[in-house]
Amino acid sequence: MASEQTGERFREVVLPHLDDALSLARWLTGNITDAEDVVQDVCIRALNALGTQTVSNSRAWLLAIVRNTTFTWLGKNRPKALVVTDDDEMFERAGLERLESHEATPEAELIAKADAEQLHRAIAALPLAYREVLVLREIEGLSYQEISSVMSIPIGTVMSRLARARNQIIQRIGMTGKGKAGTA
Repeated sequence: MASEQTGERFREVVLPHLDDALSLARWLTGNITDAEDVVQDVCIRALNALGTQTVSNSRAWLLAIVRNTTFTWLGKNRPKALVVTDDDEMFERAGLERLESHEATPEAELIAKADAEQLHRAIAALPLAYREVLVLREIEGLSYQEISSVMSIPIGTVMSRLARARNQIIQRIGMTGKGKAGTA
């Protein structure tokens, strides 16, 4: 009976947020294969924890497990100097899926793809602490309070890291975008 309750709780608490868990793991690991491995570990950890913990915000709770599990996984499976790698195929597929959902000219699609790649490179170039806050806020849509809880840092730190991350993105895109503006 207890295992049935845990299974039901897993379906209610964890399953609705698996896409978000995979997305965060993908951003932190740099590729989909590693992210899938991490999310498998996350599911096991979450299932074991459900029997002993009360969960008030299931999404933030699960993303905290994803974050901690990812860093543990990276520590075991990657050299310290190579914590993040780019998975260009994943971003190309995501860009193509996004483009396919809109009817646009080939030129507009090419520009949109180039802009998405430029943004991806700018995000990937951020220091991990800034990239993590930016992904949790802008891609996962977490509130400052939820990010604070997930990362175990004060809200002020969340706000300052987010501001710095946004500023660095603007600077990187602005520097690489010089010469494009004004050309028509």
